[in-house]
Amino acid sequence: MDIQKLIEPIYRLLQDSARVSWTLFRVMIPTLLVIKLTEELGGITYLSQLLEPLMSAVGLPSELGIVWATTLLVNIFSGLLVLVNLNMELSVAEVSILGSMMLIAHSLPIEGAIARQAGVSLWSTLLVRIAGSFVFGFLLFQFYQVTGASQEPAFSVLQQAAGVADPSLSGWAIAQLKNLGMIYVTITALLLMLRILKLLGIEALMAMLLSPFLKVLGISREATNLTMVGVTLGLSYGGGLLIEEARKGHIQPRDIFCSIMLLNLLHSLIEDTMLILLTGADFTVVFWGRIVFSIVFVGLLSLFIRLMVTERYQRYFYRSVVDQ
Repeated sequence: MDIQKLIEPIYRLLQDSARVSWTLFRVMIPTLLVIKLTEELGGITYLSQLLEPLMSAVGLPSELGIVWATTLLVNIFSGLLVLVNLNMELSVAEVSILGSMMLIAHSLPIEGAIARQAGVSLWSTLLVRIAGSFVFGFLLFQFYQVTGASQEPAFSVLQQAAGVADPSLSGWAIAQLKNLGMIYVTITALLLMLRILKLLGIEALMAMLLSPFLKVLGISREATNLTMVGVTLGLSYGGGLLIEEARKGHIQPRDIFCSIMLLNLLHSLIEDTMLILLTGADFTVVFWGRIVFSIVFVGLLSLFIRLMVTERYQRYFYRSVVDQ
């Protein structure tokens, strides 16, 4: 009987993690295949050419357009590999601008699809992330121009210790399978952690402390903990949990929208920031700067949604996904 009591919660945990993971995988796997095909056909290179004027507007060399294009369509790590292969000498200011833009706008096909599963329109996700990334980069460029700060050459750890990725199709497939496996393990650990926090009462304490701050951004107490998971670990993890809650009807669509918008700009605060710091970027800018910018941006967006978007036009921003 005691063994049965022990096995039952473990079984439910594995069952829940499998359900959340499958929700993500059925979005991520087809998207990964499309991205790989686009990459093989030269679509990323073409997109980088279109982005050259934007690079100039934020004070970056036009060659860096391919770095941002790769980051937009694939992920930060892929963008960093392209940056290493360019072998360019950049200042701390330049890598801080580029790194900040990469942190806000990356993996758009996959993360946009995840947000859509939670009921947030794809166009609003793409607009907020690309526009937010560009605006933040432009503000940083103006700051560096006025102050003349951080003009010294950046020391890139990646440039010093760049490894060679397996370029074959089989190497790519194996890497993706490892990533999907790691996502499943991480989601299982997250669900376990959330249940422990709930049992200890820490979950309720966190929600109480953070709810006034997140309330300003239009995020309800019910979405607080899941939003914080995404902020610290990534949109894929927090978004997957938010999808589950949205489908159960536990969180209102507008709260989901505000949570996803915050996660669009501010997620994976630990891991992704560490990756960008390897390029020699300024920690204050890529960490604290992004936090402040994201809070202000989402606060203004939340105010706009509450005051200007009537029920008639809500479907262009968010929708209910209950029982889907």
